[in-house]
Amino acid sequence: MKKFIKEFREFINRGNVMDMAVGVIIGGAFSSIVTSLVDDIINPILGMFGGMNFDQLSVKLFGDATLNYGKFITAVINFLIMALIIFILVKGMNKAAARFAQPKEEAAPTTKECPFCKSQIPLAATRCPHCTSILEGEHKEA
Repeated sequence: MKKFIKEFREFINRGNVMDMAVGVIIGGAFSSIVTSLVDDIINPILGMFGGMNFDQLSVKLFGDATLNYGKFITAVINFLIMALIIFILVKGMNKAAARFAQPKEEAAPTTKECPFCKSQIPLAATRCPHCTSILEGEHKEA
């Protein structure tokens, strides 16, 4: 049991779990803001053109049963707006990260080309392991 508790504690203390928890909490709060935006601002504006709010669209089925497809349309609008805002935020964060990222330095070459056989050889080589040519100084091809 102690091993299980220790593993659970290590799992909880990982940075990813805490980041995910914060993301879920902020996502829930953000969801309520977007829902309010759609319900209180966008639907009434669209209702001016269509004559009614999307939430009120429904079809009477049998007896008291109704199919409230307007609420589904509202949920789809909520999703699209939330996806658009998240896309814009992620795109902006990626652009900012790219702007502030340190330019990567290219690694110094570790090989050179043999002037005789054109094989790649170590920089410190004095003789080509492929064609056995001596590489010290300048040589003329024979």
